[in-house]
Amino acid sequence: MNENKLYILPELPYGYKDLEPYISEDQLQIHHQKHHQSYVNGANVLIEKNEQARKENTELDMKSFLKDLSFNLGGHILHSYFWRNLKPVNEGENKPAGMIAEAIEKEFGSFDRFKQEFAKTAVSTEGSGWAVLFYCEKFDKLLIGQIEKHNVNLYPDFKILMVLDVWEHAYYLDYKNKRPEFVDNFWNIINWEEVDKRFEKNRG
Repeated sequence: MNENKLYILPELPYGYKDLEPYISEDQLQIHHQKHHQSYVNGANVLIEKNEQARKENTELDMKSFLKDLSFNLGGHILHSYFWRNLKPVNEGENKPAGMIAEAIEKEFGSFDRFKQEFAKTAVSTEGSGWAVLFYCEKFDKLLIGQIEKHNVNLYPDFKILMVLDVWEHAYYLDYKNKRPEFVDNFWNIINWEEVDKRFEKNRG
């Protein structure tokens, strides 16, 4: 692999033990160092392979190549969002504040209604995938979505505000097959300050 890699594994903004008891040190370390790293490696290998094919004037199977690249880049990008919208546990109830709190109240009627819809979205995601809070700039509207794998059912051009990884590799060591329990505990470690910053930035 070329030393000048386009994509690198980002460092976490907290320690591996800092999300306990909701995500264990072992679970977080494997998720970050093994699974996320594999998407970074996959994207870099594919880009290098394409560059080599251009130099040698050979052809790739573009359908297969682009599908694999989308999968690996999507995995890298979504995980990078995920790490930053988590934070160590604080005392007290973890709830949104600022502009994002106002927008959630306006769109969903209440924070409890938002939690209900987002949790059902996460639990019902088919197979491996993500629950996502999006922002539609055109209509100044929040929307919830599911992304299957890393790259299916995306809303093109909608801005990502918050993601929850519901691939089994995100929770299996801690929760086994109890995805709903993992989703329920996610509310304790959301970094609402980061979500609010993303919202303010994208709202302009």
